[in-house]
Amino acid sequence: MDEDTSKIVSKNNFKDAGWGYRHQQCFILFCTYTIAYSMKSCMGVAVVAMTKYPHNENNTTDFEEQNTTTEFRREGFLNALILVPPYPIFSWNKKLQDTIIASFYWGYMILQLPAGYLVHRVGVKNLLTGAMATSFVILTVLPTAAYYGSWYCTVICRFTQGLSQACLIPGLHSALGKWAPHHERGRLGAFVYGGQAVGTLLGLPITGFISASPMGWPGIFRFYGILSGLMAVIIWFLLFDTPAKHPKISFLEQKYIEDDIKPKDRIPVPWLKILRHKGVYAIIFAQIAGAWGHLTLYSEVPAYMDKVMKVNIKANGVLTALPFLAMWLANFFFSWLTDWLIIKNIMSVTNTRKFANSLGYFPAGIGLIALAYVPRNIYFVETLLVLICVFKISAHCGYLVNHMDISPNFAGPLISLSNFVSHMGTSLSPIVIAHILTDAEDKYLWRHVFFLTAGIYFTMNTIYLLFGTGERAEWDDPKVEQEVIEENLTMINA
Repeated sequence: MDEDTSKIVSKNNFKDAGWGYRHQQCFILFCTYTIAYSMKSCMGVAVVAMTKYPHNENNTTDFEEQNTTTEFRREGFLNALILVPPYPIFSWNKKLQDTIIASFYWGYMILQLPAGYLVHRVGVKNLLTGAMATSFVILTVLPTAAYYGSWYCTVICRFTQGLSQACLIPGLHSALGKWAPHHERGRLGAFVYGGQAVGTLLGLPITGFISASPMGWPGIFRFYGILSGLMAVIIWFLLFDTPAKHPKISFLEQKYIEDDIKPKDRIPVPWLKILRHKGVYAIIFAQIAGAWGHLTLYSEVPAYMDKVMKVNIKANGVLTALPFLAMWLANFFFSWLTDWLIIKNIMSVTNTRKFANSLGYFPAGIGLIALAYVPRNIYFVETLLVLICVFKISAHCGYLVNHMDISPNFAGPLISLSNFVSHMGTSLSPIVIAHILTDAEDKYLWRHVFFLTAGIYFTMNTIYLLFGTGERAEWDDPKVEQEVIEENLTMINA
């Protein structure tokens, strides 16, 4: 079909075209997020394989040789670079281990707001390529740096990796804002962010397998380093900031996307207008609940299973993986449902986002309350966890894609703002829960923890229902905003 003919083809006819370059772009984003989230969660397993510390917590010795028949040797080029076994084992105490794990999040938090500005200035391709290339360098040198620089250099490496990973969410959101039409936004957004569940589902067993293999704990970092490097190359050559910049996209698909989104290229970010928009605050409150619930579910619930229910859920790989698998599969259903509601005009975009968020938060809150009273039975417990995860993922089709509804042109800065504030709020979670849980084996104290999290789900979702919106903001398109101002001035002068 030549260009003149294609111009008269309607948008409705294009819907039958199936797989397009927008799907290819989202698949690249999905792979990027899957690898990144798997890297993010691997340190907990890796640090266990790297360390062997005495029960005496006052012991702060940084390094000791393996307690094996073959001692670690520096001699030789491969040994000096920690490329062949036996590998060094560190005697880092629990405090140092927690510091190493936490250092990633220090970097992640510091660059969260600037990352939203960076993606708007330098573009998605450049930012994501730089982020994955930085991870490649850091992860490749980390084993050697850990040996020669001990925990100090390990913290620096993890901190730097956190800085690079802070760019991912703004980059993903900005790309989706330019590539995902509003009636496909639920499916494409949920598919990309489904990398969180897939990364966790695959990352934990892969990390454990590598650490137990001849590659040892250094192999964990080198494996993810190689993946990051490959991903950086793929992003550089195959990912494009907008449909207009893609060299192979058809005229039809480009017009189909741009007629819906009306993208603008790197216009200034209207921060003051963003901060005065009530819909932005509704998203922030909803995201605080999502982050708090996520931390409770994946950090505190395993402790509850162990201390109160006497079920070591981490000891069974199937039990650990099943909620993530169910969550990933449910992701496809909810994303299809929300897009279908919009396409069929059954609900407006605003009501669809509120419906999806409520379908995620209200059942998740009820499930956490039920978890506090469930009998000590592994089948009941696992069923509840699966149901909580299944419904919770529905919120990804609510608040998580709502930034793109309000402002596809500034989706990157918006997600960096809400992500920063929500993580700041969630950083209080361990402190609050530690204050409540004076006895980790007291089931009544655990009920307070679950009631608190359920209350946050209910309260924040109510705020989202009251103030959330799916309408595109006037400031997203300066031309439209100027026309509105001129129209208002004309009415006033008349």
